[in-house]
Amino acid sequence: MGLLLLLTSSLLFNSFYPGILVDAGLLNIKNILLFIEPSTSVAWDTNVTVRCKATIIHSGTEMLSREYTIYKGRREVYTKTSSTSEDMMYLLPGARLSNTGRYKCKINIEGKEMTSEATQLTVRGMKPILHLDKDVVNEQHDVTATCRAPGETGSFYFYFYEDSIEIPEDPVNSNQLEATFRFSRIGIHNLSCAYRIQNFRSEESNIISVSVKEFPITPVLEILPQSEVYEGDQLNISCTIRMLLNISVSSPPDLYLVQGTRALSSGLTKVNHSMVALAEDPGDFECKLEIGHVIKVTTKMVPVTELFSAPTLTMSPAEVFQEDNMTLTCKSENYASERITREDLTYTLEPPDSTLTPVTPGVFSGRALQLSFTHTCVAQAKGIMKHSNTLTVYPKVSVSIPKISVVGRVVLGQPLQILCQSDTGSLPINYTLLCDNDKLSTTTVRLPRQEALFTVTIVRPEEINKYMCEASNNHRKAQLSNRLNAAVIVPLTRTTLTVLPSLTEISEGDDLYLICGTNGSPPVTFKWYRDGDKQPLFTNITDQNNTHYKVSQLSKEHSGTYYCEAINHANKVVRSEKVTIEVRMALWKKAVIGGVGVVVVSLLVLACVLYCKSKRDEMPIYDGMDGKYHQWSSNRSIYSVPATV
Repeated sequence: MGLLLLLTSSLLFNSFYPGILVDAGLLNIKNILLFIEPSTSVAWDTNVTVRCKATIIHSGTEMLSREYTIYKGRREVYTKTSSTSEDMMYLLPGARLSNTGRYKCKINIEGKEMTSEATQLTVRGMKPILHLDKDVVNEQHDVTATCRAPGETGSFYFYFYEDSIEIPEDPVNSNQLEATFRFSRIGIHNLSCAYRIQNFRSEESNIISVSVKEFPITPVLEILPQSEVYEGDQLNISCTIRMLLNISVSSPPDLYLVQGTRALSSGLTKVNHSMVALAEDPGDFECKLEIGHVIKVTTKMVPVTELFSAPTLTMSPAEVFQEDNMTLTCKSENYASERITREDLTYTLEPPDSTLTPVTPGVFSGRALQLSFTHTCVAQAKGIMKHSNTLTVYPKVSVSIPKISVVGRVVLGQPLQILCQSDTGSLPINYTLLCDNDKLSTTTVRLPRQEALFTVTIVRPEEINKYMCEASNNHRKAQLSNRLNAAVIVPLTRTTLTVLPSLTEISEGDDLYLICGTNGSPPVTFKWYRDGDKQPLFTNITDQNNTHYKVSQLSKEHSGTYYCEAINHANKVVRSEKVTIEVRMALWKKAVIGGVGVVVVSLLVLACVLYCKSKRDEMPIYDGMDGKYHQWSSNRSIYSVPATV
């Protein structure tokens, strides 16, 4: 009954409101398709239809409200609402390149949506139109070109082509662009254009040929002489204008005469210039004409033969020491014998205040200075002057007497380093170590901070004074140092520990002396130890080979085993034999103990005597006179009561 009422209510509601479904479950969008007609690839200016077709499943016969949206790429381009089941169509009359892109269609019915697959539309065959304001011009004159894309819209990039060479222009929002061309080369030039909208590029436009004619005015360059020109010859140069046709010009001409990169002269219709030819100057000359935008150039090359070569300045000997004799030679190797002789060449030194004096032409002699100095040679003939490269002379310094020393401490029997060094002297310096005038080894110092070090070992202290060193830097004779003088450290040996008083006489209350002695070089560090203790009892540094450690007021606690260690700068620790010390009782204690013993013994003896005496008084004594026993009394003359036998 409830289901029947629900269906009845739904039918009544739909009869009053057609096109609206009460039950959303009765609506289903099966699919939506997008078609491009007549084709997805069309020629430019073709009428194109974008058709959107949707298949809808629903109950009833009422019409549904459908909302269609057309997208090009991600951009919405068209929207339409329809209540019919007919296909929705989006028209593109006269398709342009800007219509190229991917299209898709979306439908929305009562909140339910579906989007079609994207379909690509390509518009092809579009050619822009190129127009020129003239197709025949003189060189350096302007031509205005206009490239048009009629009917196109959007942001444009235009491209011009001159003889197939692309010339891109800046982006514009207009569908046409003007550009100005100036041709400097005479002949035929082909111009065309194209354009691009977004990522789509048009075909190339029509090609227009431009004929560029020579400007009827040309510069003329004349140079006298033109051949067999030598340095020092006079050159006469003229730069003029020649009119090919009798024409009038809008602006006066300008003439420029140029040699290489140097401007020689300028004028309006004629330029004259005279100069001396030089081989080092560039031989290319240029006559340049400028009329408005027109620039015309005529060039000529004049080779100039060298009259003589640049001199070279050399020194002998190749290395020179301060105040040594030296010679500078200045010479030009080549010269034009058809123009000059070798005697025509003169040589001088710069600066002119040189201490060297000329000996023969080009040869200068004298003594080297203390410090470095520079010279330049000047060769001259027929007004031509040439300089040599600058020669800098660095006089070498003779090596000074070397100093010989040791690095660190000298320990007998261990390797030691000997340093040999001169305070002054030009590098390289050869240092040689000698022992009793016998050469042991040689080292060469080539760098400023490099040192000449030699490693040797001595076995006797007196050997240290046998070493010397020799220094030489190829100047005169070698320099010899003094003999090596250095303290030799003898490693320690035979360390002994002596005890005073003697071991048998050590008693309580005495002062004990532990004397540690050794053989070797002082200073010596002595340390005394007692077995069982890690730390020394006493440490003493002395310049003597022996010293002592005093223990005052000995007691039984000082008994134990002792030893000592010694070390010097040879860093070798030498230990003595261990000595066991027993502290005996003091003599007075022995005397006291002996006296006490005597007293104790005496008292014991006395006690025994008294005891025996007392016992005797109590014993019965037999009296021979009366034949009876009597009790002994302290009073010997009195007898006590007779004892009973």
